[in-house]
Amino acid sequence: MLKTIASQIKEFKRDSILTPLFMLAEVATEMVIPLLMASIIDKGVEAGDLGHIQRTGLWMLLIALVSLIVGVLGAKFGARASAGLARNLRQAMYENIQTFSFSNIDKFSTSGLITRLTTDVTNIQNAFMMILRMCTRAASSLVVAMVVVFLISPRLASVYLGAVVVLGVVMYFIITKVMVHFKQVFRKYDDLNASVQENVSAIRVVKAYVREEHETEKFQTASQNIYQRFLSAEKIMSWVSPLMTATVYTCILLISWLGAHMIVSSTLTTGELMSLLTYCMNILMSLMMLSMVFVMISMSIASAERISEVLNEKPDLSNPENPVLQVPDGSVAFRDVAFSYKKNAEEPVLKDITFSVRAGETIGVIGGTGSAKTSLVNLISRLYDVTEGQVLVGGRDVREYDMEALRNQVSVVLQKNVLFSGTILDNLRWGDESATLEDCVRACKLACADEFIQKMPDGYDTYIEQGGTNVSGGQKQRLCIARALLKKPKVLILDDSTSAVDTATDAKIRAAFAQEIPNTTKFIIAQRVSSVSGADRILVLDNGRISGFDTHENLLASNEIYRDVYQSQTSGGGDFDEGGDD
Repeated sequence: MLKTIASQIKEFKRDSILTPLFMLAEVATEMVIPLLMASIIDKGVEAGDLGHIQRTGLWMLLIALVSLIVGVLGAKFGARASAGLARNLRQAMYENIQTFSFSNIDKFSTSGLITRLTTDVTNIQNAFMMILRMCTRAASSLVVAMVVVFLISPRLASVYLGAVVVLGVVMYFIITKVMVHFKQVFRKYDDLNASVQENVSAIRVVKAYVREEHETEKFQTASQNIYQRFLSAEKIMSWVSPLMTATVYTCILLISWLGAHMIVSSTLTTGELMSLLTYCMNILMSLMMLSMVFVMISMSIASAERISEVLNEKPDLSNPENPVLQVPDGSVAFRDVAFSYKKNAEEPVLKDITFSVRAGETIGVIGGTGSAKTSLVNLISRLYDVTEGQVLVGGRDVREYDMEALRNQVSVVLQKNVLFSGTILDNLRWGDESATLEDCVRACKLACADEFIQKMPDGYDTYIEQGGTNVSGGQKQRLCIARALLKKPKVLILDDSTSAVDTATDAKIRAAFAQEIPNTTKFIIAQRVSSVSGADRILVLDNGRISGFDTHENLLASNEIYRDVYQSQTSGGGDFDEGGDD
C-alpha cells in the first residue's frame, strides 16, 4: 500500500526531500534562540553588560530571520510535494479506470470511485503535508529540546521525560480508539455520494413522483451516519487538549518550583530556568503536533487502502503480444460460446451459443427480459471475454485483436446512451474527431436526427446539457446512432436503441441503413417485432440459449416463442417486454 502511494510522488521527489530539510533547519534555528535568551539574562542583564545584550539581540534577530526564510521555503516545497502527489494519484487512478473492463468496473460503485478520487485523495494530501512538515518539525524539535534540557539540568529534564512518557501512553490509547471510527467513516461517504449522485441524475423522476421528502430523508440518514462517526471520534479526541494543557501547566509548576530551589542553591541560573521553561513549551507542543499527525495518518490509512485498490486493480482484458490491427470484414461467428459474469457462477448467462453471420447481413435479436441479449452482443466488441468457446469477427478470434482496433470497427448504440456537455457537433465527433460538418449532417440524416437539429435555434452548434437533459429520449437515441455511424464501423450494434422513437421513424432509420451502409453488419436488439421483421435473419434467445435463428417467415412457422411474441403484438397486446432491461 505505502509503496503504491509513494510511487506517485514521481517528479516531486526533490520537493519531498527539501521540505523536511528546511524543517530541520527551522528547528535548529529555533532551538538556539532560548540559549541566546539565557545568555542575555545571565551575562547581559545580571552583569549589566549592555554591549552583550545588543550583540546577542542582533544574533537573535538574524537567526529569527533565517528561521522565517527556511520556514517559508519548507511550506512552499511541502505544498508543491503534497499537491503534486494528490494530482498524480487522481491522474493515475483516472487513467487506470479507463483501462478497466466492464467486469473490473462492476467491482467498484460509481460513488465509491468518486469518493476515492476526491475525499480519499485529499486525506492523503493532508497527511503527506503533515508528515513532511509537522512530523519532521515536531519529532526533531522534541529530540533536540530533550537533549538540550538534559545538558542544562538532568534533574529538571526528568520532569519532561515523565510528561512525555505519560502523554505518549495516553495518546496511543486515544489514537487506537479513534482509528476504528475513521476507518468506518469513509465508507459512509460512499453512501452519501451515491445519494447525491442518484438524486441529481434522476431529479426529474424525483419531482414527477413527488419524492423530494423521501430523497431528503435518505440523504439525511447518510449524512447523519457520517456525523455520528465523526462525533464519536471527536468525543475521544476532545480529551487531547485538556490533557495537554494539564500536563503543560503541571510541568511549568514543577520546573518553576524545583528551579527556584536550584537558583537559591546556585545550581541553576535565572537564564537557564527561562530557557528550560521555553523548551518545556517546545516539547509539549511537539507532542501535540505529533498527536495531530498520528490522527491524520490514522484517517489517511483507510483512504490509502481504498486508493491502492483502484491503482492495483489490473484489467481483466488485455491485448495479446502481437495483436491484429486490422479487422478484415464484418462477419461474426459464435462457436460453442458460454459466458458467466462471475467465474464461480452456478449457471452461465449464455449457454451453447453457435451461429454465423456474413458481412453486411442485418440480424435481429429478440427475447424476453433476462434472456441475455445485451450480454451476447457485448462479447462481439470484447467488453467481456467468453468463459468457453470463441467469438470471431472478420474470421479471427476477438482475443487476437488489438482492443482499440476492434472497438473502432464495432460500434455499439445502447438503449441508455449518454450525451456529454458540449455542442451537438462535439458529441457527434466522439465517433470521428476529424469529421466535417458535412459528414455529421450525413450521419444525422441516416439516423433521422437532422430534421429536429435543423429546428433548433443554433442547429448543430446547439449546446447539450450534461447527460443530454435538454433533448428528448428519442432525440438522444438518434444522436447516439449518428455518432456511431461516424465511426464507419464494419459491425453496428443497436441495443434497443430505437425504443424511444415512433415506429415510422424506426422504419426510416432501418431503410436508410439498408441503402447507405449495405456492407456493415447490423445487429438490431429490439422489443418490437416490427423493428426486426425486415432483418435478413432473426436470433431468438430464451434464457441464455438460442431458441431459433431464421427469417421472419420461417420463425413464424417453426418457432413457438417468436410466434407468441408476434401474435401478442399484432393482436393489440402491446410490444413484447417493452421497456425491459437486459
